[in-house]
Amino acid sequence: MGILVVSGAQLLCSFGAAPCSLVVAPGHGVNSAQPVANVCDKDPGANIAGFGLCSSPANPAVASATAAALGVLTPQPCVPVTTAPWTPGTPKVVVGGQMAVDNACQLTCAYGGMITVVSPGQAVALAG
Repeated sequence: MGILVVSGAQLLCSFGAAPCSLVVAPGHGVNSAQPVANVCDKDPGANIAGFGLCSSPANPAVASATAAALGVLTPQPCVPVTTAPWTPGTPKVVVGGQMAVDNACQLTCAYGGMITVVSPGQAVALAG
C-alpha cells in the first residue's frame, strides 16, 4: 500500500513550472506528525497555492498570451482549477468522513494538468 499524504507534502503539476506544498487544515481529526489529507483537500488557494507558471494551452491566460506572442508559447501564473476530488483515494483509511489521500493518488486540473504527489510529507507506509 501507499504512504498517507500529510500537510506539507510536495505536489507537482504536469503543466506547472515548480512544485508546491499541500496545506491540510487540522480539523480532520487524524494526524501523523501533520494533518492527514483526504480526497476533498483540493481547493486552489486553501489547499494548493499553484505551481509557478502554467504552460497549458488550455489555460485561457496562456492561450491569450501565446496568441499575443504570435504563437510562441508564453506561460502565465498558475491558478489551478481543481473541481473533482483526488483519485482513487484510500478506501481503507477514512479521514474527516472521506477517503484518505496516499502517494499514488492524482488530482486533475481543468486545464489538462495532472497533479501528482512528489513527496507525501512522511515516510510511514500503510499496512496491507
